[in-house]
Amino acid sequence: MIQDIAPKKFHIEYTEKTPAGAETALVYSHGLTLLKTDEEGRISFPKVSDFLDTGTRFTYLFRIDEEEYYLARIPEEEVCADLLEKGYRFERDWIFRAAKPKDLAFAGVTGKQLAEWYRSHRFCGACGHEMEADHKERMMRCPSCGKMYYPTICPAVIVAVMHKGKLLMSKYAGREYTRFALLAGFAESGETIEDTVHREVMEEVGLKVRNLRFYKSQPWPFSDSLLMGFFCELDGEDDRIVLDEEELSMAGWYGPEEIPEDEEHASLTREMMTVFRRLNGDRDRILDFLNSGVAE
Repeated sequence: MIQDIAPKKFHIEYTEKTPAGAETALVYSHGLTLLKTDEEGRISFPKVSDFLDTGTRFTYLFRIDEEEYYLARIPEEEVCADLLEKGYRFERDWIFRAAKPKDLAFAGVTGKQLAEWYRSHRFCGACGHEMEADHKERMMRCPSCGKMYYPTICPAVIVAVMHKGKLLMSKYAGREYTRFALLAGFAESGETIEDTVHREVMEEVGLKVRNLRFYKSQPWPFSDSLLMGFFCELDGEDDRIVLDEEELSMAGWYGPEEIPEDEEHASLTREMMTVFRRLNGDRDRILDFLNSGVAE
């Protein structure tokens, strides 16, 4: 998945520091990321030294192993003119789903998540006063009313519903992403995450499920989410789908031979679909795998 960058390690602990110049600079403008792609398709980012003496402000984000990443808040896009002449360009964040090397792809999209949080929390939502960054933790504080804001992380579920050797797959309605997906949705106030699974399946396809088994979790910076994957079984024999057409364009039951290959190896959804296909839709093998964590 996109966060799987081993043997390298991601360190999100916040510290207030000033870059020297050799660190990586992450630049975002109008929802796009400044990067360069070489002849082999490998991405790279500029360095802090590329923006010295330009009025750019730097905020420490995280490090991967010993490489530090800083948010570079450029005063205007013109300061990137030299870099654009050297082959850099502004790209949409979906490039990170399949970009190499994986540690840079994960850094790019995670940095964008934090950049959007900083951008959208310049002013207090309670009183409108300009916010200030805390010096000890990653938090924005209102000096007027004392309101504190932390990075947005939304809990959500990915649900693989199984029945008689088939998997329930769907496609979103009205979205740019048109590939097969699993049922998914965000947790609501007052719910357990298991409650969310039951509610989302009922809302989207009108079915009841049972025997929920947790699989894995995944940070998904594209939607500020922490995803939690569950396998479960249809409760009963009636597998007729009542489609929520506002959320989904289609949904149906598919055998393992109909599940597409995972070419990106980025998402929890695709990994769960691959588990079902690799274990040939065999309920007992899948449950054994979930209990042991080892696929045959």
